[in-house]
Amino acid sequence: MDSIAKPRDIFDRKALLAELDELVGWSDYTPKTQTQVLGIFKSAYSQGWAEVRRRFEEDGASSREIAAANTHLVDQLVRSIYDFALASVYPLANPTTGEVMSITATGGYGRGELAPFSDIDLMFLLPYKLTAHSEQVVEFILYTLWDLGLKVGHATRSIDEAIRLAGADMTIRTSLLEARWLWGDQDMFKTFKQRYGAEFSDSTGLQFVEAKLAERDTRHDRMGDTRYVLEPNIKEGKGGLRDLQTLFWIAKYLYRVDDVKELQDRGVLTAEDVDLFAKAESFLWTVRCHLHYQSERAEERLTFNVQNEISARMDYADGEGVKGVERFMKDYFLVAKDVGDLTRILCAELEDQQKKNRQKFRLPSFSFRKREIDGFVLDGDRLTVGDKDAFKKHPVKLLKLFRTAQKNDTDIHPYALRLVTQNLNLINGSLLEDEEANRLFMEMLCGRNPEITLMRLNEAGVLGLFLPDFGQVVAQMQYDMYHVYTVDEHTIRAIGILNGIETGRLKDDHPASHSVIGEVQSLRALYTAVFLHDIAKGRGGNHSELGADVAAELGPRLGLNEWETETVVWLVRHHLLMSNTAFKRDVYDPKTVSDFVAAVQSPERLRLLLILTVADIRAVGPDVWNAWKAGLLRELYYRAQEEMAGGIPSDRKGERVDQAKSGLKEALEGWSADEIEKHFARGFNDYWLAFDAETLAHHAKLIRKAEDGDLKLHIETRVERQRDATESPYTPPTTPGCSPPSPG
Repeated sequence: MDSIAKPRDIFDRKALLAELDELVGWSDYTPKTQTQVLGIFKSAYSQGWAEVRRRFEEDGASSREIAAANTHLVDQLVRSIYDFALASVYPLANPTTGEVMSITATGGYGRGELAPFSDIDLMFLLPYKLTAHSEQVVEFILYTLWDLGLKVGHATRSIDEAIRLAGADMTIRTSLLEARWLWGDQDMFKTFKQRYGAEFSDSTGLQFVEAKLAERDTRHDRMGDTRYVLEPNIKEGKGGLRDLQTLFWIAKYLYRVDDVKELQDRGVLTAEDVDLFAKAESFLWTVRCHLHYQSERAEERLTFNVQNEISARMDYADGEGVKGVERFMKDYFLVAKDVGDLTRILCAELEDQQKKNRQKFRLPSFSFRKREIDGFVLDGDRLTVGDKDAFKKHPVKLLKLFRTAQKNDTDIHPYALRLVTQNLNLINGSLLEDEEANRLFMEMLCGRNPEITLMRLNEAGVLGLFLPDFGQVVAQMQYDMYHVYTVDEHTIRAIGILNGIETGRLKDDHPASHSVIGEVQSLRALYTAVFLHDIAKGRGGNHSELGADVAAELGPRLGLNEWETETVVWLVRHHLLMSNTAFKRDVYDPKTVSDFVAAVQSPERLRLLLILTVADIRAVGPDVWNAWKAGLLRELYYRAQEEMAGGIPSDRKGERVDQAKSGLKEALEGWSADEIEKHFARGFNDYWLAFDAETLAHHAKLIRKAEDGDLKLHIETRVERQRDATESPYTPPTTPGCSPPSPG
């Protein structure tokens, strides 16, 4: 643990014990003195806690110094309580072997990293079973800490129990991996550490690594499985502190190191890797300390309402066209990406080290089966390179690696990804203009599962360098009430949505878009437009106009012809046109439709704009897309299509009406053919096209109810949660020729 500057300014244990001795030295420990004793402890702890906070907020102490200072404060507090308990509360003149104990710090506290409001994890280690005296001492320590307002996780175990439980529970094993002697019998703690090291040796390494990586993956799934959510959890989220800790746990377990720097001596990490780890850890811990102090609790989520405050605390100032908070969050997401890079690096090195040592250790998905494929090596089920200088010899392979993995539906080996990272300097002006490189990128963009491939390219740092304009939006915040992801994450997700529409995976979610995508003249133009639609965000101007300029430059470079480039430019410039029209104007107003058609001008643009709009909205966040928006977009699309065609062609309109009636028939179970035909005679064609089958069925049943009750006028309401609205259709007298219910 780091040394503490002026430790007695934080907690003077000698002075505290002297004050306690003066209070109770002349009398027994009584309920009356108990309150006074607690007051002394509380005063000492409060003063120490305030001093640590002052050092951070006023003196500018580093987060590492603060974590160590908080640890020192609690260490001295626990030691003082224990000493006082043995001296004045439960004195024991001649303790037996079974009545000694070793107080052990575990978890993050054991590691010496205690955030301002974090829990304190203690283990009271005993030689045998718990004695009455030991139980009294443990209870006194715990009750005193609780009375001081501290959150304490605790366990009381013998050495045998601790080892047995660690063998059965990976969480306990991990916690005890970082156990640190705090006070009491030190020899007992040394015995425990020796037993732990012998019990959980190299032979259990595979089990531990797989368990930790599986635990990490489960946590990522629970937190959203992305580093780029706009309100990240800095501890549990992907790319957060827990990921860094997982890496260190794995390294510590396998190599028995106490510091990341020792991994450099072992040849596991390079000096650059160690430096990257230290910088990521320092940044995340600084954010965490500010967040705890600002929230006055153990808050780990960096929500919108605190991001401005934290960025100001960390001296992020507004710049030209960029807010300080945006710069702060961009740095956060780049650090989260660095954590991902370190994960890949460590996994690659662990495999390499274990292969050299010929140990029976294997990270998940690793196999020794190898074969050559497209100039690369398929190592088991992962693609890698056979020559460490492959990228230097042929820089275009930096893209070909990802394209080959995409074509063959394989993962990429961490070793290959590390080589990519080490050779990013090869992505220069020459490669950017290379015809094959640009062809490979377009094949990846329009190929199978492009979302996965683009994510890999982005994580490896290739995408932002190969397309510098995209590099400007990597980790770029979007400060509005809708977006959940950074610009790059949103863009890649939109490509995934588009691919789902094209392949039919999202056919049921987006039937209109799926039905027209087969009529699109250039899927390349569509995919490029979706990829570039937000490319100019964060530049201080109208991102649609600025993005259109970027598209005009990139189109020819990416191999698009003149018409495709022009189409992409138009789509990027007008990518908000359809949503703004559908959601902000009345799509049933002919003027709305005519204005929209005047801007769109062609059926091809209309088709492209519909699909782009759907992909864009769906990729904003999990709760943004709903049936109300889908209905408005479909209605605008079909009305615009009608106007472009001079009204719906009779065969097309009739086909849609027949489809609507057919869907309604299926929904009206138990109705006779005569009843259905009688109901069909009530409505005009436009009515059957205005509502979905479920709503039409609801109207039909409402009419039948009114008829059965001989009601002259009948009104009912129902909440439509998908549309976030209340529908109140009324039923007029149901004589032939009258209109069916209309929503009120």
